[in-house]
Amino acid sequence: MRTIPWRLFGTLIGGLISLALAGADPASANEQVDLELVLAVDVSGSMDPDEQALQRTGYVEAIRHPDVLAAIRSGLHGRIAVTYLEWAGPGNHRVVIPWRTLTDTASAEAFAAQLSDAPRGTLRGTSISSGLTIAASLFEGNGYEGMRRVIDVSGDGPNNMGEPILPVRDMVVRLGIVINGLPITLKPGNRGYGSIENLDSYYENCVIGGPGAFIVAVNDRAQLVEAIRRKLVLEIADLSGGFEHVQASPVPDSDYDCEVGEKQRRMWLDP
Repeated sequence: MRTIPWRLFGTLIGGLISLALAGADPASANEQVDLELVLAVDVSGSMDPDEQALQRTGYVEAIRHPDVLAAIRSGLHGRIAVTYLEWAGPGNHRVVIPWRTLTDTASAEAFAAQLSDAPRGTLRGTSISSGLTIAASLFEGNGYEGMRRVIDVSGDGPNNMGEPILPVRDMVVRLGIVINGLPITLKPGNRGYGSIENLDSYYENCVIGGPGAFIVAVNDRAQLVEAIRRKLVLEIADLSGGFEHVQASPVPDSDYDCEVGEKQRRMWLDP
């Protein structure tokens, strides 16, 4: 495994320490919610416009769905905090919707409408490690005190730019943040640049982490919208255990190569 350069290591540690300290603020200073949720969505170049549109539609419809609203209401406080982040390569990210409280049909509809109307666009690169670092930083000073903190990260390929995924994933998890995954493989058999076989195994071994972490794998366009809704219900209501359609790896494969994306990138750049 490559070592994180000291300049980035210092930046990460400083930011993560600040995040940890933010969690020590008096509870009375923040709005109490059942869940603080970052929707971290891949908009790298490997996601073509049709796939990006379908992915965006999936989140819009999920937020509006009665099952998701029921999951929100089932919590102790009956409300969650959500923000929508799009990510790609290092330094390429945008917060499409800042933190919002979702409690009822009206608040969910307002979030969904804003997301539906927001411009879409492709960003360069695929750095899951960068996406997770940015997502983790969004919890700091967000004005909420959640019983759980979760990053819901989607993607259609492995980390191939920026820092190695494992040390970043582990630092985020040590902050008490759970990382769930939505690996998307809509082009079966495509072994071009940025694609690997068994992306779900990569997410299980290299991306997700924390108590109850899980993935919902998508292998067909027809599954994507339903999968996003189903996944949100599970993480909002904290029902990830015991469901057949949820895939998790309780014992990661210690021999799994989590730098497969970086190696593939080097091979393509220097054949």
